[in-house]
Amino acid sequence: MTQQSVATSNKLDAAVLKVAGVVVLGAVMSILDVTVVSVAIPTFQREFDASYARVAWTMTAYTLALATVIPLSGWAADRFGTKRLYMVALALFTIGSGLCATADSIGELIAWRVVQGLGGGMLMPLGMTIMTRAAGPHRIGRLMAVLGIPMLLGPIGGPILGGWLIDTASWHWIFLINVPIGVVALVYAQLALPKDAPEPSESFDFLGMLMLSPGLALFLYGVSSLPEAGTVTDPEVWLPMAAGAALVVAFVRYSFRPRHPLLDLRLFRNRNLTVAALTLVVFIIAFMGAGLLFPSYFLQIRGETTLNAGLLMAPQGIGAMLTMPIGGMLADRVPIGRTAPFSLVLIAAGFFTFTQVGTDTSYVLLCGSLFVMGLGMGGTMMPIMTSALKTLNAADVARGSTLVNILQQIAGSVGAAMMSVILTSELNGSRPIPGVTDPGTGAPVTEAQLAIAVQQQPELAQQFPVPPSLIERGLDFAASSFATTFWVAFGLAVLTFVPAAFLPRRREPSHLLDGESGEEQRPTPVPMH
Repeated sequence: MTQQSVATSNKLDAAVLKVAGVVVLGAVMSILDVTVVSVAIPTFQREFDASYARVAWTMTAYTLALATVIPLSGWAADRFGTKRLYMVALALFTIGSGLCATADSIGELIAWRVVQGLGGGMLMPLGMTIMTRAAGPHRIGRLMAVLGIPMLLGPIGGPILGGWLIDTASWHWIFLINVPIGVVALVYAQLALPKDAPEPSESFDFLGMLMLSPGLALFLYGVSSLPEAGTVTDPEVWLPMAAGAALVVAFVRYSFRPRHPLLDLRLFRNRNLTVAALTLVVFIIAFMGAGLLFPSYFLQIRGETTLNAGLLMAPQGIGAMLTMPIGGMLADRVPIGRTAPFSLVLIAAGFFTFTQVGTDTSYVLLCGSLFVMGLGMGGTMMPIMTSALKTLNAADVARGSTLVNILQQIAGSVGAAMMSVILTSELNGSRPIPGVTDPGTGAPVTEAQLAIAVQQQPELAQQFPVPPSLIERGLDFAASSFATTFWVAFGLAVLTFVPAAFLPRRREPSHLLDGESGEEQRPTPVPMH
């Protein structure tokens, strides 16, 4: 093959871009949905007359369904074909979205969110599988960069879109908007995705499913209960976590016995996959956990509207967009061990600014720091995921995709719960206001609680006869609580440098086409995430 033909083959041709378009549509639907719903929680509380703990399950139920169905995607992709399964996932997600908009109670909404999660849980791993097969080994980084854009922009565009839809229409439209997009994606998938050639040669690991899926669901349920309970000793936290962990440990011991386990932990024998996965887990715990608190700081400490808080987060997405294509190209050409540390330095630098936040920290400084963090994100997350799977062979990439996806879900849930618990614990240390109680629960109101409430609803200051200095003191305490939580996130971001130091620093050949004969090789090579 000549140098010119190699260069040509490395470009993303029209056929590959068509496939990428289908996957990006599904990714946008799935990722935006999580962040759009996060800004609608106060609306759900008001509309359904439900507590925050109850309404929060509109997000928790989705995540649990997501984590439960992900382990099935690897086997199902081999058994039924990626195109067929991807279209089923799109249909489930679209139908679930429509049903969510019809909910008359919070219980119904939670139930329909489970249906959404069953579809959404398969969209990302299947999408990455389809994209890797379409791209081939030499263009993975570029295509992963394309898919990475909605992954990074979801937390930015979601709050903006959700706030706008709720303000101009109603909460129903945060779900209804998925219906026409889902229909278009289904038609597009039918036309653009290559025909399936499934090979149902493997038996389904029913025993593994009965251990892993409920184990993950129970463990994540316990983790998600941490912010409400406030302590790991609460039975609602430790009992499901212990039961879930026991099931997962049992699965780990069992998974090395069958020839085709539900989740192939033998892949961890690949050093590059293990190091990249560990780096990714520590990174996601830090970034995704603290990332949920950035808009909360703008809402609760600075008194911004939901829409404005989303707009203030935009610099992070802009930074990611600038470096994502560069990170994709470098992932194809330069060992990840030489590029990731530079991106991690940018992320740590951005985090450090938030450890110093107060009640009047400059927006220029904060938005600049978010922009710098975005620059680092674009060169970190997707390239590390590419590195995790690039040296696997054709037969292993689908299972590798499932493995990395599950680690992402667990790390994200643990990070969010950890940061929420730390912040709640810090805020609970605020002084209670003598003689002031919550009208709904009768519990004492702290200075920080009242200050945050007044920032979001200034009219409350007229209902509580307290001096302005008390509210100012409470707001200072709340800002300090956020800063303390960001210190923990900063520490975890720095800790990411430890596994990152072991990422490959020498160029290694891709094995994605290993096992496929030159003449019988299908035009669509292999899976990935």
